[in-house]
Amino acid sequence: MKAGSKTFSWFQVPEDIKNLLILAAKSWENTAESEKYMQQALAKTEDNLEVLVAAYRYFYYKNNYLLALQMAVKVINKIHNYEKLPDDWQQLKAVLVSRKDNPSIRLYLTAYAASGLVLAKLGEIEQAKEISARIKEVDDKKEFGGGLILDILTRPAEEDEE
Repeated sequence: MKAGSKTFSWFQVPEDIKNLLILAAKSWENTAESEKYMQQALAKTEDNLEVLVAAYRYFYYKNNYLLALQMAVKVINKIHNYEKLPDDWQQLKAVLVSRKDNPSIRLYLTAYAASGLVLAKLGEIEQAKEISARIKEVDDKKEFGGGLILDILTRPAEEDEE
């Protein structure tokens, strides 16, 4: 299959940005080259949500967890500001529960859960537990993975069998 910018017609970014993302994917095996394309796409888009999500995925699967975390936090902050979400967790929790079917809020929750996962990978276990517990509080359908991550982070270490 030949990938061209028309292949990703659902991706709402300019053609030159699509082309940079396609080049990043095509040069996946050469990390320096593919990252150059990803960084160019990020520089040209001024924090476009779709590009930030693509960059998060790129950096996560390249095991560059610091940059993956930066992308997740940018998504969180952008939606937080756009939706005028409260800073206080109890107020925010109420908004998230009542609006979790809204696409922006779903993306917020997904990015927040992703930040918890990446923090765990970076060894920031307490922060990861806090985020995962918060996601679990609003995720009654277990869609965002907070409960699973929290369970993994809090299960007792297995004792060696003798």
